[in-house]
Amino acid sequence: MELDRQIQLLIDNAPQDTHTTQAMQAIAPALKLLAQQLRHSQYYILQTFERDWVLTALSNRANPGVEKRVIYAFPTLQDATADRNSIEDPQVLAMPVPVTHILFQMLAMNTVDSTVFFETPGNLSSGTELRREDLQNLIQAHLQQNHTVRRNAPGDIPPDIA
Repeated sequence: MELDRQIQLLIDNAPQDTHTTQAMQAIAPALKLLAQQLRHSQYYILQTFERDWVLTALSNRANPGVEKRVIYAFPTLQDATADRNSIEDPQVLAMPVPVTHILFQMLAMNTVDSTVFFETPGNLSSGTELRREDLQNLIQAHLQQNHTVRRNAPGDIPPDIA
């Protein structure tokens, strides 16, 4: 599914109040920009029967007390079903999720630190990690830039005019 259609689905499925719709429209260009940097328009995410995304806890080898929680995004169903979480747990399913929806969900999930996007089918040894904090910072920067551009648009009356 093309990215513009994915974004429109996010907007259409958002709660139908003015604030949420405007927020979705405001962050849509940033989500699309990030999605364009990834190779696939959809990835397979491991989920439980209750549709909860499967998180994997990774420990830092140099500092075993430091742990981060990641979501794996697989390029193909075969890659997702080869993951040890799906092999070991019959309650886990691999579901296709549009890339912009993954990015949007990352914003809302306080329990996730990163998503690892595996870009090459058959290669689960290297992926592109997107930290939730970096995603939030990019969205925030985009919103601030957009607000500044909108506030300084030609024809706007400055708020301090006397």
